[in-house]
Amino acid sequence: MEAKATNIVWHEGHVSRAERESLLAQAGCLVWLTGLPSSGKSTIAFTAEHALAARGRLAYVLDGDNIRHGLNRNLGFSAADRAENIRRIGEVGKLFVDAGILAISSFVSPYRIDRDGVRGMLDPGEFLEVFVDTPLEVCEERDPKGLYRKARAGEIPGFTGISDPYEPPENPELVIKAAECSPGDAAQQILELLESRGKIPTHEESDP
Repeated sequence: MEAKATNIVWHEGHVSRAERESLLAQAGCLVWLTGLPSSGKSTIAFTAEHALAARGRLAYVLDGDNIRHGLNRNLGFSAADRAENIRRIGEVGKLFVDAGILAISSFVSPYRIDRDGVRGMLDPGEFLEVFVDTPLEVCEERDPKGLYRKARAGEIPGFTGISDPYEPPENPELVIKAAECSPGDAAQQILELLESRGKIPTHEESDP
């Protein structure tokens, strides 16, 4: 999206990203969980955040519903609003990455072009796409908010997986079969991904 503001200048701070990451003993990145509604994304994201905190790492979850209570409460679910929703979260995630924080986003983000747009905002290796690959029938069985039932009844138009498409990632950094593992196991897969990419130290590296 082209900026509308003019006469603006970027101000460089006096603390570098490398200094912030040194303080935190980790490297900032954006872990992007995508999948169908009720696939388990939020549960996995918050479980991973808790596991990282237990390891002494600073992480923060950007959750789709939570963000729509504040920053994105003026957006609906049209294709244009979905795109803007993801663009804004990408910009927020980019700030978290620059701060040296492990940001974990949990958004349906059904369109590849929007997710790829966020990847393009960051340097290579800073965006880690995690596909929470849960079958539609399992998501419908869970349906904690009753949204699938309403979508099937025609009460919610443009619902992802029912009347609106979901485009799964083609080359995600990680695929989690959430119907076949516990949230704790899924979170551990994310921590192992972060270790393998050098974002957090391994247990052995953390030991004095």
